Amino acid sequence: MENIAIGVSNWSKKWFPEAYVFAALAVVVVVLAAMAMGVPLASAARGFGDGYWSLIPFTMQMALVAISGYIVAVSPPAAKLIMRLAALPRGAKGAVVLIAAVSLGSSLFNWAISLVFSGLLEISGVIPFTDTIVTWQSLLMMLILIIISLWVAYLSAPTGARIRTAADLGVDLTEPSMAVNKPQRPGEWLEYSPLVTLLLALLSVLWLYTEFTSSNPILVIFNLNTYNFLFLTLGMILCWRPIRFIRAFSKAVPSVAGVLIQFPLYGGIAFIMTKTANADGETLSHLLASGFVSVASSESYAAVMGIYSAVLGFFIPSGGGKWLIEAPYVLQAANELRVNLGWAVQVYNAAEARPNLINPFWMLPLLGVLGLRARDIVGFTFTQLIVHLPLVLLLLWLFTATFHYVPPMVPAK
Repeated sequence: MENIAIGVSNWSKKWFPEAYVFAALAVVVVVLAAMAMGVPLASAARGFGDGYWSLIPFTMQMALVAISGYIVAVSPPAAKLIMRLAALPRGAKGAVVLIAAVSLGSSLFNWAISLVFSGLLEISGVIPFTDTIVTWQSLLMMLILIIISLWVAYLSAPTGARIRTAADLGVDLTEPSMAVNKPQRPGEWLEYSPLVTLLLALLSVLWLYTEFTSSNPILVIFNLNTYNFLFLTLGMILCWRPIRFIRAFSKAVPSVAGVLIQFPLYGGIAFIMTKTANADGETLSHLLASGFVSVASSESYAAVMGIYSAVLGFFIPSGGGKWLIEAPYVLQAANELRVNLGWAVQVYNAAEARPNLINPFWMLPLLGVLGLRARDIVGFTFTQLIVHLPLVLLLLWLFTATFHYVPPMVPAK
């Protein structure tokens, strides 16, 4: 597996374009596909322009995810904890597995879940969470994928002469100085005083307390705005002095350049695929869904819809956003084929996440923080993909047989 990872990595370093070019090429491919199904070029261009700004709120949220995470990480208390964790592994493979374990564990409570929840909430009145993400089948599949991910990370980690250090990749590991001196003039006193931090922290904590006590805490934390607010507040407290918080924020901003320049392109792609129709009123995403559904049966639904969701997820990397658009005909197909609707949601969800392993869209915040390029890591993420994709499709197919079809019951308004 190490040979596969290194081979793909060497290929990607030579042929894999910058993430921005990758996104731009995806726009061209989607436009050509739309035109092939009868969408006029002018309509495709309009869809691209209209959709270009559709992800601006999400773009800001994603930028703040990276920035707030960086602020917390470089704060004195967190920096000490990270250094202690970094000293635990005894070798390169151990370090890879530790990082993978921490990442997988933290992802269970991460902001990304909110993307799926935002879509699921729209149908929560019809299909409860107990029939989707918290079934024993979903939890067992999650456990299997976590174990397999750690196993692949261990086997694919480079050894010997294949190891590339941060210096080899041009990554500067010099710890950012968070030390602060004494104020040199009266106007700087408040910049160095924790008084401002305490006042803002008090207001922020009171708001968070109100949010978590007035609503379901699980749903509250899955809101990206709440997540960012929480981490910005935490970063502010850990930095303690305003000047340290300001400096950390300023150092983090350049890391989100890729997010700001590329996310609008994906917004344009999503609009072209889901909003731009041909003379028959069909969109590209609807045509793809119809094609996959037409060849599906109750036995093959999981595999067929899983492949469809994975393919579409590569071009529209937004679990909640595109689910809202596709849910009607995906669930209609499941209903007609007498497939459990709760599990149909999970089929879509689990398969849709696989392209995230190689789609630069989801790598951008991490790449920005680390100072890496997509081509530097895609060899290893691709290795995860070639193991995960067939395994996920197999598990989805096998678990489908453990569910019984239950007709939908729409609650009365």
